Parts: sequence; structure tokens; C-alpha cells
Amino acid sequence: MRVLKELNEYQAVRDAYQWDIPARVNMAYQVCDRHAEIIPDKIGLIVAHPDGTQRDYNWAELAGLSNKMANFLKSHGINRGERIGILLSQCVEAAISHVAAWKIGAVSIPLFSLFGEEALSFRLNDSGAKVIITESIHLTKIEAIRDQLPELKLIVVIDGEGSDGTVDLWRGLEQASDHFEILDTAATDPAYIVYTSGTTGNPKGALQGHRSLLGHMPAVEFFHDFLPQTDDLMWTPADWAWIGGLMNCLMGAWFHGVPVLAHRAPKYDPKHALELMAKYKVRNTFMPPTALKLMWAIPDIPSYGVNLRTIACAGEPMGAELLDWGRKSFGVTLNEFYGQTECNLVVANCQKIMPIKPGSMGRPIPGHYVAVINQDGHEVPANTVGQIAVRAPDPVIMLEYWNNPQATTDKYIGEWLLTGDQGQIDEDGYFWFVGRDDDVITSSGYRIGPGEIEDCLTKHPAVSLAAAIGVPDKLRTEIIKVFIKLIPGENGTKELEDDIRTFVRTRLSPHEYPRVIEFIEDLPLTSTGKIMRKDLRDQEAAKTPKD
Repeated sequence: MRVLKELNEYQAVRDAYQWDIPARVNMAYQVCDRHAEIIPDKIGLIVAHPDGTQRDYNWAELAGLSNKMANFLKSHGINRGERIGILLSQCVEAAISHVAAWKIGAVSIPLFSLFGEEALSFRLNDSGAKVIITESIHLTKIEAIRDQLPELKLIVVIDGEGSDGTVDLWRGLEQASDHFEILDTAATDPAYIVYTSGTTGNPKGALQGHRSLLGHMPAVEFFHDFLPQTDDLMWTPADWAWIGGLMNCLMGAWFHGVPVLAHRAPKYDPKHALELMAKYKVRNTFMPPTALKLMWAIPDIPSYGVNLRTIACAGEPMGAELLDWGRKSFGVTLNEFYGQTECNLVVANCQKIMPIKPGSMGRPIPGHYVAVINQDGHEVPANTVGQIAVRAPDPVIMLEYWNNPQATTDKYIGEWLLTGDQGQIDEDGYFWFVGRDDDVITSSGYRIGPGEIEDCLTKHPAVSLAAAIGVPDKLRTEIIKVFIKLIPGENGTKELEDDIRTFVRTRLSPHEYPRVIEFIEDLPLTSTGKIMRKDLRDQEAAKTPKD
């Protein structure tokens, strides 16, 4: 059942929509079991294996497997409200782990498979995760931090190659019943935590409730030109560990019973992505602009036979050139959208019912009240720069930051949730991104907090102090540059640069390592000892030649 009415004009669609959030709702039923009741034999998930083979799962199988998983978790003493880490990329086990967690009233935590030891240790320890579901290739990392995780009771391995102290998932599922009664949950009961990078310190866990899926649906339908349509099939290269992959694509499609393609590529390859979409007849995709820019270099894209109906794009500003390229290459107008982990999918384009203005994020998605406000919380006139904010209550807004009430309070001015992004609205109601009023780095579609990188760098034996900023890059929007003050006696050699990059890459994640390193005598600090990243960014900007 589509939540938006498919009308011919933006304002008509917006006027016709109002929220209908039940007091009692469970996301597992919405995305899985209700389809098993109505269309049990229809395919819900296609797993494309690296060797070229595939495994299709219909809704009856997905419901049965997630029921088994729910019983398996319950048999190990996992109960309502407890947290379950899911360290898996796109695969059936990742999908059913989230669904099973919601069935028992637990809270799932998607974890990026490329996270290093420190990144995992913080998230698992901060959340108090009782379980981690993963595969054998990650066990070395988990074992290295095991003594830092006093709450972790169960390590579940999906490929049956665990060691002592782990549990084989599929063996456990074989012994579990495929019948389970979904726990009755309130719309505001916790469902999942996605950790988001901020400007200072460690990441914060955005806690979302079961209402979250319904909060996402107007947007998913909007920027996919009124999903679902006949033969729709969703795929994204974005990892399901991020809210963009998990909610915008996997669960957003599953709400409507739209099949999803799962594929675990070791690294994004634009040619392979084209071949994959053609082979499996993908009709809908979410592509970060960096993925599209890499695809730009592929000659004669129409010859691959890709037949997309919609391309949604977000994470970095999309200009006129990329928009024109998309039309020429795929015969599709890219729909850009905007949102954050704390308040996802609130502004977007829908080319079917509104003109697209290149460079604009679009207009508010039906159901959401989005504005540009000043520091006092008052809306500003058109074409005036201010902070982009979303008015609460709104079902897509997080319940809170996990274990961080002060950060939750600081996220608001009155009824307005602050995005931390500066923007303006034109006279037609289109939003334009101007810049961030914080220090978050946007690189290849990832929002990366400098605090976590700096904290990691200071643990390197040669580093005394470090600061991380984003510097402009044509392909990735920004790349990470770090300024490092070394301890006395150390010299900034090429070998040390390489060692520092490896240090960050292995402890945090490959997408967080610094591509540019500058050794510096002193860093600009405030009177209270805080790094003045703005001064560093201004210094970098001054080095850039003006057109």
C-alpha cells in the first residue's frame, strides 16, 4: 500500500498526505511477515554471489528464517531491549538478523564490515551489545577487543568457521522453530541504533523507534517516482551498515514487497556495477555521487543494457553536469535527496511531478516541515542563509542519542531539530546547501567526524597532537587531510606518513584514513586548548588558486 497519492503536481501530493502512525507497530511485520501472508511465493531477496551464482528467497522463506533467528536468539537469553551488533555486509543473514531482532523487541546495530578494532570497540561497548553476528574473517578483530566488551555474551558466526566461544548460526537455525509470534511493540519502542560521526569526540548513536520505517516511506516513494511500480527491483552499492543502505533501500523496498538485490563486492567497480544491474534487471538504485562520477569514465554506458527506472542520489551536492550525464547515459533524471542519520530523508526531488533545479536538494518531502532558521529559532526569508532545521514531532526524527542526553538536548532549539547544515530556500521553496556549521567531512558519500580520527592518531607513538579537516576533491567532494605535531625526536618522513595511514586504516576504517598528511610545528588552539579547525580550513582555502 503506497502512502503517497500519485498525483501530477508537487503541491497536490503534499496537500493530500498526512501521517498515519499507529500507536502499536513492529517493523518486522511491516517489512516481512505481512508479505508472507499475502504473497508468500514472490521473491523478496536475490543474493548474487561473487562466483556468478544466485540464491532467491521468497517471502515465506524470509519470514521462516527470521522466525528461526528470533527463536535462536531467545534460546540464548536475548530479550526485549537488548542490543545486537550486526557486522555483515549485504547478505541474507544481515537482513534476517535485523528482522529477527525487531521481532523479539531487541535493538539492532548495523556495523560497517570495514571497521577496525577501535571503531568496533567503541560502538559495541557504548551500546552494551549482548550479541554480535558476523563472519569468520572478522573474528580476529573481535577477539582482539573481547576483554573491552564486558556486556558481550554471544558471538555468532554465519559461515561455520568460528573458534571456541562462538556459535554457528546456520547450525542453530536448523534446530530452531520457524514459528514465532512477533512481540507487540509501540511505535516509539527502540528498534535500531545507527552511529553517526560528529565534530568532537566519539560517534553518537542515533536511536530510532519502530515508527522510523513509516517515517521514511514518503521519501522512498517520492524520490523513486512513486515506488512501487511494476517490475521494480532495488539495488545499491551502499553498505547496509549505513542508514542509506539499510532504510532507504533494503527496508524501504521491503515495506512494499519490492525485491532487493544483495551483492557483496570487495570494492566498488563501476563496470561491474553496470554489468550487475543489467544482469539482474535492476530498476531502482541509490547511488552516491562518487559512485556515479566513477561510472562517468565508462564509455558507451547504454551498450551495457541497464534499464533503470529511477536513480536516487545523495551524500554530496549534485551539479548540472552529473544531472545531464545521467539523462544521456540512462535516460533517467537523477533525483537528489537530503537527510541525516538523526532525521533521515526530509528534502528531495521527484522529477515526475516537479522541475529539477540543478544543484538544489529539492523541496520538503510530504509530511515533513523543513525550514531555514536563524540562531534564535525563527524562520528566515527566502534567499537568506541560515541553519536547515526540521520541526518536531516527526516520525523520522531519532528518539534520542544513545546514552547522551546532553547531546540530544543540544540538537534542538525549541521545536526545531538542528541539522548542523547551512542552507537557504529560494522563492519556489527549493532548498540549497551552503555548507556545514560544524567540521564534519563529506568524502565519497560518507559523513566522517574528525574527532574519531584525531583520537586514533594521538594513540600513534610518534604523534603528539593531530587535527583532521576535509579539503576539496573533484571525485570525492572532500578528502581527509591531517595536520600532525610529532613528539620530540621524531621526523616527518615518507615512511612515517605511510605508517600513520596504515595505523588509522586498520584501527578505524579504510574510508577514514588521511590521504594527505602535513607535519606541523604547532596547531592553532583556543584558549581552552581546542583545535581551531576553521583556521586550518581557511589556510587551505588560501592555498587554492582562484578561478
